[in-house]
Amino acid sequence: MEGTLLIVVAYLIGSIPFGMVVSRVFNREIDIRNTGSGNIGATNVARALGKKAGALTLLLDAGKAVLVLALARFVVGASADTWLAMVGGAVFLGHVFPVYLSFKGGKGVAVALGVVMFLSPLAALALMALFFLVFFFTKYVSLGSLCCAAGLPVMMALLGMPRSCLYMAFFISLVVFWAHRQNIRRLFMGQEPRFGAK
Repeated sequence: MEGTLLIVVAYLIGSIPFGMVVSRVFNREIDIRNTGSGNIGATNVARALGKKAGALTLLLDAGKAVLVLALARFVVGASADTWLAMVGGAVFLGHVFPVYLSFKGGKGVAVALGVVMFLSPLAALALMALFFLVFFFTKYVSLGSLCCAAGLPVMMALLGMPRSCLYMAFFISLVVFWAHRQNIRRLFMGQEPRFGAK
């Protein structure tokens, strides 16, 4: 019963659209859903309102995952790997398919980062290094995110994470690729905007 309740709470907290909250704080006249790419994630917030707003959105989106998982570990214990993996998946799904926004949310990268940071800080550091390496050479946020999504289950396996965490990693990876389907199409067509480009 406690585990099931945690999953529901994780989904509801994951559904909180911090990109919209931050954008309204910085500029009440802007609806981030009707600006730029229309995405509520940190990248679109940064493009519309500046790097500070984008960084705050990233911090809050990753933070809600860490908060929920910390609560779950307190309730079910550190050894309950399956429950922690399910709670991590639930907070991630809440962000991508938020109940408060008719199930139209962000692409889940920042929340996935928070989940991985909590479950395996070493994996998170390695994936962040991969992201910045790809971004440094290409200036494509989407490509860096996709490379990290592809590398997530591999990194989890190399570090010997529990099987439940591997399943969660594969699931997150697939959803991130699905959420980036339009970015993938634009990358292949050479139409994906580089970060910072006008």
